[in-house]
Amino acid sequence: MKKYLKIFVLSILALSLLFAVGCGTKATTEEGKGEDVKTYKVGTDAAYAPFESVDPSGKIVGFDIDVLSAIAEAEGFKVEFINTKWDGILANLATNKMDIIVSAVTIDDERKKEVDFSDPYFESTNYILVPKDSPIKSMVDLKGKKVAVQQGTTGDMAITKFLGKNYDGIKRFGGNPEAFLELKNGRVDAAVADSGVVVEYVKANPDQNLKIVKDEKFPKEYYGIAVKKGNTELLEKINSGLKKIKENGEYDRIYKKWGFQ
Repeated sequence: MKKYLKIFVLSILALSLLFAVGCGTKATTEEGKGEDVKTYKVGTDAAYAPFESVDPSGKIVGFDIDVLSAIAEAEGFKVEFINTKWDGILANLATNKMDIIVSAVTIDDERKKEVDFSDPYFESTNYILVPKDSPIKSMVDLKGKKVAVQQGTTGDMAITKFLGKNYDGIKRFGGNPEAFLELKNGRVDAAVADSGVVVEYVKANPDQNLKIVKDEKFPKEYYGIAVKKGNTELLEKINSGLKKIKENGEYDRIYKKWGFQ
């Protein structure tokens, strides 16, 4: 009798386990459709407000962050943002340290040799930042002046091309904050950086008595989201998500949120 009772109890336990497993599978299927949600590591130089910066709580925030997060939500994947120095940021894709780079990266032919870019998601140019009493009114007036730039940016490239490779008045820094500090401290006559960054800096620092100089000699630029060369699957997801958020109005909402008109 004990033997049969033992068998009966074991049978009940087995049925209970099967029921529990069945219920668990159903929940996974309903919530995750039976598939693991892919998380991609994203490199961003978070010293480039309003595109990417670190807020007082230590969280990475910005226009680029919101755009890629919205793309990820639209396409059903997740993103993990990692604060990464600008110098050599794109090389992280080739070594698989990162899956995606979003950091106000201008699409150009040289970078296209190294990475694949998404469709453009933002139009930009470069502005000149100077003290309010500066006589500088255009790029031409930078001749003979000391100019601060972030190394490796299109601002650096444009000024180097205009003033010459051997011009020793160009002061290069690892980030725009350092370049702007050099201007604030009077050690350079001007700083050159992406238009959105310059506008945000002036807005955030009204006490520094700075003004913006625009020059049409700076060409229009277009930012793209970068992935490893040949990663067409991920690139297609990003482009698809970007199209969706532009069509459903989410992109426009983010654009206005960060002060762009």
